[in-house]
Amino acid sequence: MNASHPLRLNVGCGRSPIAGWTNLDAAALPGVDIVCDLETVRTSPIPLPDDSVDEILLSHVIEHVRDSLGLMQELWRVAKPGTLAAIRCPHGATDRAWEDPTHLRAYYPGSFGFFSQPHYVRADYGYRGDWQPEVVRLLLDRSRCEGLAAAAAYEKTRTERNVVREMICELRAVKPLRVPGRDAIVPPRIEIVQVD
Repeated sequence: MNASHPLRLNVGCGRSPIAGWTNLDAAALPGVDIVCDLETVRTSPIPLPDDSVDEILLSHVIEHVRDSLGLMQELWRVAKPGTLAAIRCPHGATDRAWEDPTHLRAYYPGSFGFFSQPHYVRADYGYRGDWQPEVVRLLLDRSRCEGLAAAAAYEKTRTERNVVREMICELRAVKPLRVPGRDAIVPPRIEIVQVD
């Protein structure tokens, strides 16, 4: 793709391909452009060149993937420096996170930092991707937090279940890899959005 046609990758699109995007899924469904198993990208990479993707979307995908570090490392490989990736998923403290038997893990606002290199101060799991989480947007059920200030609404997400309808994290590809270290950890900005 050239600059006038940015490569936008819709990862795990399933039955919801997006026009104008390159749609990737494990199943050869209508609208899927690239068939690729997200569980095996460490050994069978996404068939795209390094540094070729301009934007990435994972909408309710990551909670279904067993090897999320392998997937995020592979997406980092194909991402251009500075590429924005948006991950939409259930918040871990909701029934939505666990009622689907195909969900393999829960995510919380702090989970996305582990897709960045600075978090690996003590442990090394072989992960070689680096995504800086910039913002975590929490879509809150208005009926559960109407009238609350943002700080009080956020605290409610930390102490009660089923307050967050959906979580959206925007991460930026950092290239080259940063060195692990506490001083390099930059927490994402938390945004509270009330929805009906």
